[in-house]
Amino acid sequence: MNNRFSFRNGWSQVRQGDARAVRNKLMIALDITTRQPFLDRLNGKIEPRVTEVERIEQIFAEYGITEVWGQVKGITDIIN
Repeated sequence: MNNRFSFRNGWSQVRQGDARAVRNKLMIALDITTRQPFLDRLNGKIEPRVTEVERIEQIFAEYGITEVWGQVKGITDIIN
């Protein structure tokens, strides 16, 4: 996992009730249709393009989340 490209920090701040909507928006923005590519992106296995970074940050901002990138604060390793 490359913490630099992971948006797991932002994902950890999403309220449980909003998780499905946020995931769906992210999947549309990243042009992916299945969960495995989503998890690869979430965990930073794929370096996002600049336009994808902008879209990801915009989606999280809709939910009041501004610290998007990197590992979850206080957790050093997350296993899928």
